Amino acid sequence: MSAGVFAAANVGQPAPDFTLSDLQGKSHSLSEYKGKFVVLEWNNPDCPFVHKHYDSGNMQKLQGYARDKGAVWLTINSSADGKQGAYPADKLAQIMSERHSEPTAYLRDADGKVAREYEAKTTPHMFVIDPQGKLIYAGGIDDKPNPDPSSIASANNYVKAALDEAMSGKPVTTPTSRPYGCGVKY
Repeated sequence: MSAGVFAAANVGQPAPDFTLSDLQGKSHSLSEYKGKFVVLEWNNPDCPFVHKHYDSGNMQKLQGYARDKGAVWLTINSSADGKQGAYPADKLAQIMSERHSEPTAYLRDADGKVAREYEAKTTPHMFVIDPQGKLIYAGGIDDKPNPDPSSIASANNYVKAALDEAMSGKPVTTPTSRPYGCGVKY
């Protein structure tokens, strides 16, 4: 691929591979998780919509649910240096520890390359990849596009539904939805 050209992520197609470093400097490639379901969560710790899902415990509960079912959870921060949500690794680790977040890895994408490949528009913007490496869901975490935590109880959680359906051998009923939240800070 030439500079500036990338393969976009499309539901029903292979998810673009990537390699990013976690907060301890260890590299993680999507391809190393082939054979497992993978959830990608775009994150900006300062976004009110991210706060909605973390301050309520909703995101951590979903992370635990996915992990208990054998899925890999990769949280990705694509905030460019100097932009909202861009912190040094130690500060991001502190924030995620305080929020009791337990992804498989929290990854930095400061140049936004991976976010652009996935056309990640918001935080959170969620993606689910099946064990064959195919993208099976892209969109919002749920159907309540507001920052009010009280809406979570009545929300249809698209990520949980996609995991449940796909892990049961069924097609994903809602493979795409409108993502909502703060814009990714390129």
